[in-house]
Amino acid sequence: MKLKRIGLGLTILACGVVLAACGGKSSSSSGKANTSTYNYVYTTDPTTLDYTVSSRATNSDVFQNFVEGLLARNRYGELKPALATSYKVSNGGKTYTYNIRKGVKWVDSEGNTYGTVTAQDFVTGLKHAVAAKSETLYVVQDSIVGLDDYVNGKTKDFSKVGVKAIGKYKLQYNLTQAESYWNSKLTYGVMFPVNAKFLKESGKNFGKMKADSILYNGGYILKNFTSKSVIQMTANSSYWDKKDIHIKNVKLTYNDLSNPDSLYKAFKSGTNSAARVYPNSAGYKEVEKNNKNNIVWSLPGSATYNFTFNLNRKNYDATSKTTSKEKSDTKKAILNKNFRLAVQFAFNKADYNAQNVGKAGAKKSLRNQLIPPTFVSVDGKNYNVAVEKELTAVSSPLSKISLADGQDSTYSPTKAKALIATAKEELEAEGVSLPIKLDIPEIEKDQTGINQAKSFKKSIESVLGKDNVQVDIQLLSQDKYLAGTYEATTGAQADYDISNASGWSPDYEDPSSYLDIYNPESGSMLSTIGLTIGDAESAAVAKTVGLDKYATLVDTAEAETSDVNKRNALFAKAEAALLDSGIQIPVYSDGGTPSVTKIVPFTGSYAPSGLGGASSYKYMKLQSKPVTTAQYNKAKAAWNKERAKIAKANADD
Repeated sequence: MKLKRIGLGLTILACGVVLAACGGKSSSSSGKANTSTYNYVYTTDPTTLDYTVSSRATNSDVFQNFVEGLLARNRYGELKPALATSYKVSNGGKTYTYNIRKGVKWVDSEGNTYGTVTAQDFVTGLKHAVAAKSETLYVVQDSIVGLDDYVNGKTKDFSKVGVKAIGKYKLQYNLTQAESYWNSKLTYGVMFPVNAKFLKESGKNFGKMKADSILYNGGYILKNFTSKSVIQMTANSSYWDKKDIHIKNVKLTYNDLSNPDSLYKAFKSGTNSAARVYPNSAGYKEVEKNNKNNIVWSLPGSATYNFTFNLNRKNYDATSKTTSKEKSDTKKAILNKNFRLAVQFAFNKADYNAQNVGKAGAKKSLRNQLIPPTFVSVDGKNYNVAVEKELTAVSSPLSKISLADGQDSTYSPTKAKALIATAKEELEAEGVSLPIKLDIPEIEKDQTGINQAKSFKKSIESVLGKDNVQVDIQLLSQDKYLAGTYEATTGAQADYDISNASGWSPDYEDPSSYLDIYNPESGSMLSTIGLTIGDAESAAVAKTVGLDKYATLVDTAEAETSDVNKRNALFAKAEAALLDSGIQIPVYSDGGTPSVTKIVPFTGSYAPSGLGGASSYKYMKLQSKPVTTAQYNKAKAAWNKERAKIAKANADD
């Protein structure tokens, strides 16, 4: 199943999770602050407001503030009533019936009432998602009775799909099997309502990047979007829960990543009330001097950013290769497991991350597996322990190392050199000439990203030897970079040999939300490894690297629905196979970044999966003075204590 994409630029600039967001304008750095206005930056234009369709965070970071679903996350990550006031579960966990909140208004871009939200709007929303070929149908396509058949054209009667309105304010879903995590899927846009009358009136214009292309039932209304310039929102005065909307105006100004220190300068001047800060930047000494007691580090989150190998490269618009043999040799090398693992063990992830967060924060967000170690448990222990055991069981080069967060446990020059020696022997037997040349793209104005690419190049070439591997950094305009990486929708469009352009965050609270993305028949991460769904050549390549066997392991885990512990253990076996294949290299999580801020700590929503979290402005509060480290740490301790209390209560139920 597919996960939402998160652009690397967002990682660099985001203040991090739990602080909730990054800014609010004040009249001056020392004057009276305007604690109801949020000002910060964005790095990549949103491309659609159709919340039922897009899986990309560059879009959902915006539209999640405009439309709400049945349930939503609070500041502790709990699922709480939103457009549903209550629900009941029946039929052995396969039927969910929701009571819809009465009187919730649909308003247009001017704030005028258009209608009220009803149960039928949720039916319309799902039907529209299918018609619009939603990128996010994977979240529920196999879960809702009859939906897969409707999507694949086996039936043209939507009434056979397991969603129906029972009167005006009661909604029911019938599932193919019990899913204990079903409600966590309801925060995703594909499950949001759509007004049928407005949809018909809008036609093909529904969801375009214009304020009047959608209706609003959420906390905010889009007031202005100008490409590569500004995104502005204002509070929805008709929102049903407006008591929890403390930020009344939002303004995000485009930033091209060329000058990281500009963020702090905007904070210092009072234009923004928060800033990501960069320990390696020229201006960081001033930051430390003026804010020695105000620099706070955000918590690592559930998103995982990884490097991916292009297993079947077709696009060579951005390359240093000059001959067809160089292209062929690189492809053969990438299809060699020992070569891929040699690159992983030669990769100094701590130094790479230090280019973004400095040496002090280099290991704070490091991650060594796709699924966070604490996302689920197996036999009462963190999930990573089970994955480690499975790697040891198959005698993987990754065996007998800790996969816990916060350490660079896969960096081993000794293992890397042994693996490249084996790979070299295997490749030369195939007629491959070394060195292998790996193209890695980067945005030409993104200095932090360029420094990270240089760090990657240095560690790979110094450990493996330039006579074996050369890393060629391709500096591109942002538009060209995005077209060949983050915005590529097929493997054929992917323009690189190895890329760090994307990351993934879970849509719901089950390991399948991570692991399904590499399913060779339906995985939505396939384009990032150079493969395309339904393409025969891609299927053959997937089999070459073992993705067919991996998919079988994932299917086996998903078939286990009665024993959660056994299910998680089976997923651990599948992830071990994925890691052992070396087709992707987990690098770091979201969060783990330093900032200065006037966001009241831990007031925003927290989302371990789905929509919500740092880009949702509901609940968020600003204060007039910068948050101190002591204030942040005290709030963090209280937040963690409450989270632990909630977890214990849920475990006791």
